[in-house]
Amino acid sequence: MQEMYNQYKGLLFKLAYQLTGSVSDAEDVVQDVFVKIYDVPQEKLTEPKAYLCKMVANRCKDLLKSARKQREQYYGEWLPEPFLSSEDDSMDSVIQEDLLSYAMLVLLERLSPAERAVFVLHEALGFEHREIAELLEKSEVNCRKLLSRAKTKMGVASEELVRPEAANYEWVYSFMAALKQGNTNQILSMLDQDVVLVADGGGKASAAVKPIETRELVAQALLGPIRQASMQEGVAVIEIGHINEQPGLILRSNEGIHTVAMLHIRRNHIQNLFIIRNPDKLKHVG
Repeated sequence: MQEMYNQYKGLLFKLAYQLTGSVSDAEDVVQDVFVKIYDVPQEKLTEPKAYLCKMVANRCKDLLKSARKQREQYYGEWLPEPFLSSEDDSMDSVIQEDLLSYAMLVLLERLSPAERAVFVLHEALGFEHREIAELLEKSEVNCRKLLSRAKTKMGVASEELVRPEAANYEWVYSFMAALKQGNTNQILSMLDQDVVLVADGGGKASAAVKPIETRELVAQALLGPIRQASMQEGVAVIEIGHINEQPGLILRSNEGIHTVAMLHIRRNHIQNLFIIRNPDKLKHVG
């Protein structure tokens, strides 16, 4: 059983995280599945990968049903929970290749639980429609329809699905430097004409309740708090972290990390900025 855990824990975490958007829920789901697997007859475990993924998908479906009601009552915008990753971490190396970008996780919130499961299994994890149909106990035709519907709802081109254009660290360093220096012109030049900033404070930290649009308003929303927080007793407190397998900005104070900013880059410009400030969602970044 330990060998099975070591072999599949990365895959199952990746599946659960992308289905729920929560690190905490994903960890709980994986733990719960491996506790319950002890009671499963051996004859049902001839294909452990498929059986474990089915258990995870079913558990996440139940979580999403209750989570949807909670998210409808959530104060302001709801964003997925980010997590700090390391290129040297063996766990991350397992999940790095096909972990959906943070921007794609945000788009997954538009989908029903069934659409989300089919999308993640097919586009992120590479399962065939036949395998997905068996896992979700649906027909192959139905799974294809669910995937097509999911792509339409998300409004993304096929080449952008799993890994949209990613910002390299040099580019993000330039953006961070412009923020610290208060270089408005430089910031504006790096923002897309149709840029949108979405913030999640959850009612527990100050954050814009509605998305902010236009370059000028986004730049203004960034410069105020970030310039104020960029230097504390002569020490910069904005840094770049490897978050969700991509570069993100981390803001610290004496009390610890209080803000994470994730960037969605398109045509070498920031199309979306996601600001996570809810302290409950920053536990896996510190």
